[in-house]
Amino acid sequence: MAKKTKIRAAAVQFAVTADVSANLRTCIRMIDEAAKHKPDVMVLPEFVNHIAWYENAEHCYRVAVTLEDEFIQGIAKKAKEHACYIKINVTMKRPAEDGGLSNKVTGTNILFDRAGNVVGVNDKQILMGNENNFLEKATEIAPILSTNIGDVGMYACMDGVIPEVARSLAVRRPQILLNSLNSFAHDEASLHIPVRAAENKVYVVAANKVGSLVPEEMRANVAAKLKIDPSFLEGAGESQIVAPDGTVLAKGSKKGEAVVFADIEVDFADNKLRPDGTDIFTSRRPELYKPIGDEPKDNKKKVGAENLLAGVIQVSGQGKEAIDEAKKYIIEAESNQVKLIVLPELFHLKENDNEMIRALQSAMKDSFVVTSIVEDNQHVGVMFDKNKILLKQPQLHYSERYAWAKLGNELNIFDAEFGRVAIIVGNDAIYPETFRLTALKDVDVVCVPTMILEKWETEFGFKERAAENRMNLIVASKKDSGIYAITEDFTLWTEWKNRPFDGNINVPIVTMANDGLTTAMIHPAASVNKMVSHRTDVLNGRPWHLAEPIISEQ
Repeated sequence: MAKKTKIRAAAVQFAVTADVSANLRTCIRMIDEAAKHKPDVMVLPEFVNHIAWYENAEHCYRVAVTLEDEFIQGIAKKAKEHACYIKINVTMKRPAEDGGLSNKVTGTNILFDRAGNVVGVNDKQILMGNENNFLEKATEIAPILSTNIGDVGMYACMDGVIPEVARSLAVRRPQILLNSLNSFAHDEASLHIPVRAAENKVYVVAANKVGSLVPEEMRANVAAKLKIDPSFLEGAGESQIVAPDGTVLAKGSKKGEAVVFADIEVDFADNKLRPDGTDIFTSRRPELYKPIGDEPKDNKKKVGAENLLAGVIQVSGQGKEAIDEAKKYIIEAESNQVKLIVLPELFHLKENDNEMIRALQSAMKDSFVVTSIVEDNQHVGVMFDKNKILLKQPQLHYSERYAWAKLGNELNIFDAEFGRVAIIVGNDAIYPETFRLTALKDVDVVCVPTMILEKWETEFGFKERAAENRMNLIVASKKDSGIYAITEDFTLWTEWKNRPFDGNINVPIVTMANDGLTTAMIHPAASVNKMVSHRTDVLNGRPWHLAEPIISEQ
């Protein structure tokens, strides 16, 4: 199939109601509006056939659609009329399995080609809140669809809030991911949508709803149950198109109908190289990721401290000068009761590692310090107190910057008095799988001595790792270091005690560092709570049974 290298993509946002026929008319009207910009592909929001609220299971089934009915065929005709690929998401009727009597409904992505043919169908893998009461999760791995606008993958809303769904698509090398949303959360647009583009170096076209997400007459009652103000129970808009480096090429408003579009060079998504020359996919370690595909278990561990004062140190000197500078800031940190301090990777350069550790230990009293060293031809993250080294973590992924380094084969942890700690060192920090493995080991705090090379790492990456895993991060680099503290208030349907709901469900509190010592409070105990909403767990709710693309050694 001949493929275009330059295409125009559009994301279309609008509201839907409880009237399926009216919603079809809205879809057709908005498709016609988008077609004025002559896109090659357009994406519509999630659940465009019916507002995502149902009286009961029978009602949910009744308003769902099939591939043969008027709703789908109406959109197919528009795809053919405008010679445009169209991606939608609907609730779809599914036959009962094994001759059973139960009616099943899925949240289903559908792609129409330029001739109006359905060329791809896959179901939502992660259900959010009330969706769990009515819809069935996907049972099959989402395909990559080969089209003449490039290779394409599809997902929807909550599928993009944790890493596995987009990652399982991205490792099979599509150029474009199409995401339909039905979300009132502002952090979708500011964080969860663009990070999937940047971490996978792929284009993302995402369309969100606007307008009330429940029947207007029910909004106050539903908002009260969710423990949020009724004004927030609207689609958050900000539909957008994101480039492989995380640059937002076009974005809609938070309110009101909109069509946003951008011209994209599809082939740009084939370049998976970091600035240091590391290929982000060929350097993956699928053999280490097997636990991501294991059935979740309820691990019971000791709850960490509610609060912990953490610090990062950025030094400007080199060698012995850098060590002396670090000592000065450790003394300052100790005087302020900072308990955990992280320095950048190999901050001391070519000075003897053992001498560096002894020098820092001479300034320490009650704190723990994390940095990295070279040991036995490995780049190793180390955590030590005033007496000894407590944790060692060899780098796990190949990096062109440290091409000489022999790789480790295991993620190690340390149980400190304030919580469970892991170290993610160097380039390991760009892989969502690395952080997922730490979360699966019930880690509360991740120390990251690294070298930040790309803008997206601080703009989206570390925020997302903290959010999607519910772990605190302390990131130290030569510049752009930061402390990422997860919020104690998190779960919808519960009372929030420390902050009012502001439209953001799950964004960490970020303290960016200046030169010298920067400190901030983190919350190890908060990492125990992974429940974002009713029956929706950001860790154990991952689609572990569909993780084969992530964990298979291809």
